Amino acid sequence: MNCRAMTKLADLLQFRNQLSQKKCFGKDVRDALLLHCFTSRAGISTARQTFAADGKLMSRTFAPYSVYKGKAAFSASPRLPTFNKMDSGCLKRQRFALSATEVGSFISLGPRDSCEFFHDPAMLSSNAGQVRKSLSIKPHADGSGYFISLSVVNNILKTNDRFTVPVTTAEFAVMRTAFSFALPHIMGWDRLTNQLPKNKDENPLKVDPQVLDLEWDR
Repeated sequence: MNCRAMTKLADLLQFRNQLSQKKCFGKDVRDALLLHCFTSRAGISTARQTFAADGKLMSRTFAPYSVYKGKAAFSASPRLPTFNKMDSGCLKRQRFALSATEVGSFISLGPRDSCEFFHDPAMLSSNAGQVRKSLSIKPHADGSGYFISLSVVNNILKTNDRFTVPVTTAEFAVMRTAFSFALPHIMGWDRLTNQLPKNKDENPLKVDPQVLDLEWDR
């Protein structure tokens, strides 16, 4: 590497160190999504490792997505979420468990599409119709989002509940991405690709009892 290239790389590293001490685009470094500005197009790996205060290498590795255009660029890097306990108060809740096919219908909705699902735990039996649930997703008239409605008719308890929540396009996009991520887990494919039995006698499809908290248990 010649002296000119080494000087350019040194300037880039110094500039990035200065950025880590400052705010970028007016946002604090604690933001969930960090956007960093660069002025060099030097080709370096996007994956980087972090170091602790004592100089030791930490186990976490970040792989930001960078786009270089002309004399400027931006980079988006992931950050682990933080959670705060909230007092939800006394709320009435109903559950609706989606099958893999129903999740597929949900995540494939276009801005003008709608869908509706019906559940009856006693279907095809003499108790059919005692408890009926329907979940519908319908688009806003202006295409800005959806109305998600859940209706629960319980003839045993003599109750008829209906809940409707307006969802924006951005909120629906978050749900679509989260549901797409959950779909392989609903199908059980993650157990075949990510986990192996410890011994021949172990059943790889054994279900955790906590997972059995389904919509009809409430």
